[in-house]
Order: sequence, then structure tokens, then C-alpha cells
Amino acid sequence: MLAEETNRVGHSSGQLNPDDLKEKSLKELMEVMVTSVSKKAEKLSEAASAITVITQEDIRRSGATSLPEALRLAPNLEVAQVDSHEWAISARGFNSTTANKLLVLIDGRSVYTPLFSGVFWDVQDTVLEDIDRIEVISGPGATVWGANAVNGVINILTKSARDTQGFLLYGGGGTEQRAFGGVRYGGQLGTNAYYRVYTKYFDRDDTPLPNGVDGQDAWQMGQGGFRVDWYPGEANQLTVQGDGYGGAINQPANGDIRVAGGNLLGRWSHTFSEESDLKAQFYYDRTHRQVPLTFAEDLDTYDFDLQHRFPLGERQDIVWGLNYRLSEDRVANTPNFAFLPAQLSFQLFSAFVQDEITLVRDRLRLTLGSKFEHNDFSGFEFQPSGRLSWTVTSRQTLWAAISRAVRTPSRIDQDFFVPNNSPPPPFALAGGPEFVSEELRAYELGYRVRPIDRLSFSLAAFYNDYDNLRSLEPGSPSGPPFTVGNGLEGESYGAELAGSYQMTSWWRWQAGYTYLQEHIRLKPGSLDFNQARGEGSDPENQFSVRSSIDLPGDVELDAALRYVDVLQNIANGVRGTVPSYLELDVRLSWMPVKNLELSVVGQNLLDRQHPEFGFPTSRHEIQRGAFVKVTWRF
Repeated sequence: MLAEETNRVGHSSGQLNPDDLKEKSLKELMEVMVTSVSKKAEKLSEAASAITVITQEDIRRSGATSLPEALRLAPNLEVAQVDSHEWAISARGFNSTTANKLLVLIDGRSVYTPLFSGVFWDVQDTVLEDIDRIEVISGPGATVWGANAVNGVINILTKSARDTQGFLLYGGGGTEQRAFGGVRYGGQLGTNAYYRVYTKYFDRDDTPLPNGVDGQDAWQMGQGGFRVDWYPGEANQLTVQGDGYGGAINQPANGDIRVAGGNLLGRWSHTFSEESDLKAQFYYDRTHRQVPLTFAEDLDTYDFDLQHRFPLGERQDIVWGLNYRLSEDRVANTPNFAFLPAQLSFQLFSAFVQDEITLVRDRLRLTLGSKFEHNDFSGFEFQPSGRLSWTVTSRQTLWAAISRAVRTPSRIDQDFFVPNNSPPPPFALAGGPEFVSEELRAYELGYRVRPIDRLSFSLAAFYNDYDNLRSLEPGSPSGPPFTVGNGLEGESYGAELAGSYQMTSWWRWQAGYTYLQEHIRLKPGSLDFNQARGEGSDPENQFSVRSSIDLPGDVELDAALRYVDVLQNIANGVRGTVPSYLELDVRLSWMPVKNLELSVVGQNLLDRQHPEFGFPTSRHEIQRGAFVKVTWRF
């Protein structure tokens, strides 16, 4: 995956439009700006972090129809499809359907759920054509983003309304993607004020069980939303945006899973100078999920964020910020699962400060900072980091980082109970009221180089030291048989390699490879039920290769080959293995007239069906599929 991107602040910023990316040289792409590493714009080539950027052009040419599919383009992520609607996504290990060490944001709005400190990927959606870029950081980002940015950050940023004027219509269908479509319109409200509105819908087919029997998990959802951007002056920008969705996921029994929700966000930005700015943001988010005979949840989140950047002298650039979040969670318990108390309100207070110090102008930068948080589960937390970036030459950069990050407790750690049908004690499993934050100390080293104009690549190596990892411990004789504890520790290490080669003006290659070793063990006194092998299922090796060819007659041919190594895990005392697999996606598109694109996409073409996650007795498998798509802009 090509680790380049654009940064959009508005036309007056003088920065790149993602529609122009395929016309840019690798040199120009390496000079564009990223914002997720330090919460301010900086050159990708100089960022002291392992960051991959998925551009709008990458998404379009991949044929992706959902955010998880688009995230396959980042070689520093582990992305596994579980069934028609469920995904397991993580960075640097600990992957599961409830992965809890990855922070995900959409336009500055965290989509974290305090239920399990992770993401419900099935309800994260937007018009993919409106995405400006996706910045993917592997490694800790907790100093500026806070708890749960332990192993990585995914920051999804959409275009301003000013950049999405006019009509966009798209639609299609096929074997697995049975039907999908959407419409978006952008217009002008007045001088320097712009808006867009959209609606979209999809219907996905069932996935099969290993024996070929229909898994009865078809998935349908509709979504709509709006965005308004107002520029009252060159120094100010006001954004208001919102989304609403609703859908149903089939189940073999007990009725459909129902999901619904919406959000509203407002953001004001003021620029004092090129070195100083102020941003204030507020959002409200509501989610509803009902799984018949299992559980139902309504979650309301209120979040306020303030950020200020200013120079101190000639060699220091300081960014600081404050955040407050209130979450109100209501769970409808069933005989199968219980969260106690069923209703809970909890708050998060946080502040961060970061100082970038120029040691040698245009050559050496040291960045020091820390996040300070107080939450209702574990109290006060601090998460410092130090990052050093050395621009050796205009073509190569070395960077190093040392960080501390925590994964704070969630409701599943402290408030989750599984009833026992036998006589007392009443619970087979109980949350641990003394559960504390999981801790990480991370050491990273990276290198970026563009040896010739047509070739660029990056390498990141890391060593992670974990403590207080979650375990399932035997309970006391008078209590539940099992309780949640912090009985594990361990380390992981590995490397991530990504590169891009512009073979000719009309043919580009992109490739990525990750290597991961995990060694999780019992702490003294721990009797973890899963023997330290239940906290993730991760490949030791994975690689991807993508080819993008521009053919005569406005024809494009894209192919992506990916390999994922074997997965081994254990849960509830049962071992499971997912075999390694090699898969191929292909896209062929044609523009018969300007602004009209016809494409045919084939996915998972090398196997009739294959598993990507889960246990042999219960998992679903992913089938070969194909669909057609028509996109019209006017």
C-alpha cells in the first residue's frame, strides 16, 4: 500500500486534491501533509510514526464497498472478514471481533464503544466517494488521542462540502453484494457556505458454513446524512454534519438483529497564523443494538474537545488540548448475558500537551508529550511519549519513539456476568471489580527512503512490552467459577514494510509485508482458563501486492493479491485454527464518457469459499463474488 496522502483544509490551503493523486509523482506525494501523528499538519516523509495513508484514488480503484474492505489497503493492519457483517480488525496483534486496542475516528468523532473498548464495524459507514483519506497509524497514539490508542489509530476524514458539489449517483449489484446504491448532492447556501446531503443502501448475501449450508446472516442497512461548511473569513471555518442509519441482520433463529443510530457534530476552527490555530468540537452520538434473547443496548455519548497550537520562541511548537466525554449506557439483560448495573453513566476528563523541539533546523526534531486522563473505571492515567525524527537527506528519514499507553477497563471487564443455570452461585462468570488498565511500553524504529524518483518504501520495527493483560481466572469457592482478572503479561515484536514503484507513467505497483511474534504468558499466581492464548488470533506473516494499470481508451485494470498466514487461538478451553489463505481481487473499469464510470469487480477469486476467522465448529466462510457498479457525476 502506498503510504502517501493529501490533507484537505479548503481550497485556500493550497494542498492537494485527491482526484489529482494519480497525476502526482512519488516525490510530490511524499511531501503532502498528515495530521494524525501529532494533531497538526506535517510532511508524511518526516512523521515520526509508522503511518500508512489510504487515498481516495486507492479506495476507488480497489472496488471496496465498505470501510472494512477499504482498510485492507493498509498493510499495517490485520483485517479479517468473519461473516456477512462482522469483521476483526487490529494492528500489531490482539485481533478479535471485540478487538480493544485500536482507536477509530470518523471526522473527529470516536466510534469507540465502552461496552468492550472496541468498534462495531457493521454500523460504521459513509459514502466512500466522499472520503478524502484514511490515516492508519500502527503503534501507540495515546499521547494525543488517549486511552485505547494502544496498538494503533485509524482516522477517517471526509471531504469538505465545498469539494463535493453537484450530483453523485452510484449503484450496482452481484453475487455477494446483492444490491447497493446511493445518491449525494452538494450545493451552495450563499457566499462561502456549502452543503451536501446523501442517502445510501446495501443488501449483502448470506455467508456459508464450512459444509456449504447457508449461514442465514444476510445484512441490509440504509443511511443518510448531511454536511455544511461555512467559511466566514480566511481565518475561520465552521462545520456541522450528521448521519443516521438503521438496518437488520438475519439470524438462523430468534429473529433479526436490529441496529440504529445517529450522530451530530459541530466544529469551529480559527487560524491565527501559519504556526498557531484554535479548534473546538462537540458531538452527540446515539447507538441502538438489539440481539434477540442475548442483549440490547442504547448508548448516548456527549463529547467536547478543545485544541490550541502555538509557537514558543523560534524552535518550539506546542499543541495542547482538553476533552470531556459523558456516556450513558443502558442494557436490557437476558437469561444469557447480563451487565450489572444495567444502567450506567460514566465520565472521562482528559488533557494533553505536546512540545515539538527543533534541535537542528530542517534536520532533527524531538517531540515530547503526555496525555492525562481520569475515567470512572480505573481513575487517573498518564500516557507519555518521546519521538525523534532525523531528516538525513531530502530523500530519507530515520525516526524513533518510546511510548506508554493503556487500555482502560470497559463494561465487559468489570460489569459483565454470565448466569449459571445450576444452583448457587448464581453466575458462571463475573466481571472483575478490581480490573485495572492494561499497560503497554512500546519501542519503535523506522526508516523512509525514496532512492530514485519512481521508488519509495518505508520500514518500521517495534518491540511491545505488555502488563496486566486480561485473563479469565478461577473464582473463589463461594463465588462464581470464573472472574475477569489481569493475570497475563508478555511481549510482541515485528516489522512492517511498505513500498511503491511507478514502473511507467501508466503502471504502478504497491506492496506491503508484516511480521509479528507474540509471546503472552501467565503472571505469577495466574491460572488463566485459556492459558494465555485467548486474547487474540493473529498471523505471523501477511503480505499484499497491488497493480494499477491505466490502459488506452480510459480503461483501468487493478489487481490485488493478499496472503494471510495461519491463525491459532483458544477460547473457552477450545483450540481453533484458521488455515492460511491466498486471495485475489480484480477490478476492470471504463469511462465511455466524461464523469460516467462502469466497473466490474471480482473478489476472493482463488477459492470457492474460505475462512478468515473463528473456530471450525461455528465459523462462517467467505465466498468468491463479483458485482458491477455504475458511477455518474454531474
